[in-house]
Amino acid sequence: MPILEARTELWPDEAACAAAARVLAARAGVRDAVIELHGTLGAGKTTFVRHLLRALGVTGHVKSPTYAVVEPYTLPGLDIWHFDFYRFDDPQEFEDAGFRDVFASPGLKLVEWPEHAAGLLPPCDLRIDIEMVDAPADDPDEDDTRRRVTFQAGTRLGASLMP
Repeated sequence: MPILEARTELWPDEAACAAAARVLAARAGVRDAVIELHGTLGAGKTTFVRHLLRALGVTGHVKSPTYAVVEPYTLPGLDIWHFDFYRFDDPQEFEDAGFRDVFASPGLKLVEWPEHAAGLLPPCDLRIDIEMVDAPADDPDEDDTRRRVTFQAGTRLGASLMP
């Protein structure tokens, strides 16, 4: 993916994650973007998606699509698909499930573990890498929820979504 723009920030806590999600939700282009979320298990990918969906107006329970692979949400004038390809291992399933058609349709697509569907996904507009940050050396017992987050725009749309 070509990188048109990149930015890294530190989220000291979950409130910063929620604030970043609200900023992204306020961008008009998010309504038709493909956003990839990268990070290890527990890094905060689904937490960020939950905050983003809430900021966009989704109510009710927002669950991880780890087992279902995709959770759809419909808001007035906006379709959203939250994918989690962690357990994905059969490219034919992508075709059989109609995911190619979903990605070709209007709406927001949020993709966790996109590397498990490599070669099947369209280029993403915005890539978000979330990395857990170790506790400070002067306080190793601190319950640290800090994250280093890198945003990379791969398209002009993605550049318009940058925080």
